[in-house]
Amino acid sequence: MSIPQWHTIPAVALNQIFDYLDTRDRRAAANCCWAWRQHFFQRRYFRNFRFRIDVAKDEQLSFFHRSMANLAKELVIVFDFHNAFHIQKMRRLLYKAARCDNIRALRFQTNNVGLVAAGNMHSEHLIAIEQCFVEPLKLILSRKHQACQILDLGAIEALTYYGQDFLKTMGKPQELQQLTLASIKYDPSHYPILGLDATLLQKCAALQVLSLDYDTLNDELLHTIQVLPLRKLLIVVHGLDQEEHADVSEAAWSNFSTHFTDIELVLTLVYAYEAVEQLQLRILRRHMPVTHIRMLFCEYMNHEALDWMSVHNSDTLRSIYYIDSLSKHSNMCHTRRQDPFVMLSWRCKQLEEIVVHGYTVDPHNLLGIARLRGRQLRRLEVSQIDWQSNNAAQPLFNEEMCSLLGQQWTRVDPEQLPSEAFGPVDYDVRDKYVYELMRQDLSH
Repeated sequence: MSIPQWHTIPAVALNQIFDYLDTRDRRAAANCCWAWRQHFFQRRYFRNFRFRIDVAKDEQLSFFHRSMANLAKELVIVFDFHNAFHIQKMRRLLYKAARCDNIRALRFQTNNVGLVAAGNMHSEHLIAIEQCFVEPLKLILSRKHQACQILDLGAIEALTYYGQDFLKTMGKPQELQQLTLASIKYDPSHYPILGLDATLLQKCAALQVLSLDYDTLNDELLHTIQVLPLRKLLIVVHGLDQEEHADVSEAAWSNFSTHFTDIELVLTLVYAYEAVEQLQLRILRRHMPVTHIRMLFCEYMNHEALDWMSVHNSDTLRSIYYIDSLSKHSNMCHTRRQDPFVMLSWRCKQLEEIVVHGYTVDPHNLLGIARLRGRQLRRLEVSQIDWQSNNAAQPLFNEEMCSLLGQQWTRVDPEQLPSEAFGPVDYDVRDKYVYELMRQDLSH
């Protein structure tokens, strides 16, 4: 009996076979032989396809240049911003992407978001960044046919300072749907402030998701973006500079909240050691419709700010993360009459997510939170509970928590968290953790 020569099937017949198959079966059929695999790589089989490439893996790079460059619609690039070899590979990769008009979305992912402090960059660093990133990015953004729809700079501080240049370069700004200009600062207390012409954002008529550093925000910009169909605005706070940046007014937020009645407003404080102490005084406003608040490694628990939010964001707040080094506030739950998370749970009727690490919670307060929110609370995550040597009560406590929340519940093991239990913090791991939280807030 002769063996079928599958690779000799005419292309017309192979087209029809592939068209009958779903995505999974088509991918399996492509493994039949070399001829079938080559036939698999057609644009009609890769509509809205996202390709994730790790620059450290040469095989992935070769595969992209050989087979995927003309097929992917969205390109996610993972690289190390400290690695000179990665940077050189990025240059070739981005110039390749600039020649492929099918690539309409570009996202960067890197653990090392800051090369050096932006104000201390030497000319050779700036030249390298411009040659390897800025110039090819401008080529991608300047396309008028198949214009860029998503630009995610990966919170890389050195790139976000070119935000205005990128907006000026855009060939069709009206097709941009997502723009992320927020960053993680090398030094959160000293950094240059990005100036942004509000009229450039006004041209982005299809923009739905926007992230900015708080220093970029002002009354004029907040008014200008009201013409956009925004569904999500992420604001990242680092430091506060009274001389260079005026606070956003109550009137501006009032107009904003009147216009955007269903927007997701994510307010994220990242290593904001000074700003967190003035949160309710200089940043929060009565009409600021905060839906998600993130306080990440700010080394201070601002009880007054959380109490303020429980009153003024009672109709909007859905999620709160308080994350700090695990030994920072181990005894703070005993220094005041009422736990702020209990007040938030009582007053904020939309609250469905509470994540607390680096703050010791009384078990009675946890039960109170579970009783107040019940099964509406989709996620309650804590790592430090003050048992006061009464560890025998833990099994009954966990059982009652599970019953109240309607799901399995237990305390998170501190070993699973980015900061070591009661030791020194691994800053690279912490930066990666913070970046992942920011990325998740943008993608949800």
